[in-house]
Amino acid sequence: MIPKPLHAYKAVFFDVGDTLMTIPASQTIMRQYLADRSLRRDEERVGRLFTEAFRLFYYGRQVDAYEPCTPESDRAFWMKLYRYILEKLDVHEERWTDEQIDDCCRGMYELFTGPQPYRLFDDVKESVEALKQRGFRLGIISNFAPTLTDILRHQGILHHFDPVIVSTEVGLEKPDPAIFHLALERSGLAASDILYVGDHDTNDIWAPAQAGIDAVKIKRYDYHSGAGIHSLLELLA
Repeated sequence: MIPKPLHAYKAVFFDVGDTLMTIPASQTIMRQYLADRSLRRDEERVGRLFTEAFRLFYYGRQVDAYEPCTPESDRAFWMKLYRYILEKLDVHEERWTDEQIDDCCRGMYELFTGPQPYRLFDDVKESVEALKQRGFRLGIISNFAPTLTDILRHQGILHHFDPVIVSTEVGLEKPDPAIFHLALERSGLAASDILYVGDHDTNDIWAPAQAGIDAVKIKRYDYHSGAGIHSLLELLA
């Protein structure tokens, strides 16, 4: 599954969301958040709509032109996604105003960009430490809110990575290959030195290839299709 033997690389760079960490109880957290605001809906329905919205707005979005990425554009993207969920949950039947909907979406954005809901996948710490012990340089290239470094610090793994390139901090967003060229510039490595690991066909496989970087897909969920690995430990085999 890896384009070359692992020892042919000097560095392994990673995506973060659904590659290194996830929010395992996202539907429970969202259901409770909404219930606290008197919008009581079945947890299974909330979870199904969260998955539907994420696949529609993130995995299914078409990128015709690369636009600058900012904290504001990131917030706007997620506000749109959360509004979609609320509308599918028939929030208007509860006579919510647009202001109430916006306030709820902002609150969910703050909740899901904070450190508390996130958990590392079980294979992450072992794999990261093993790669470091083998002498690999590790880095991160991620589409994420500016809170990412705080989340990684909270998880106890930030110190392993250099560079840490976050879309909302550098103004570039995957699948723009420019963010991978920036990683090469900041790391001082050649493209052939790096293996990139991520879960998204366009953002994490196609985009790094445009910068000459080999990539491998990690398939954390049943809806992840195609060739790839299911655990970071497979890199070490």
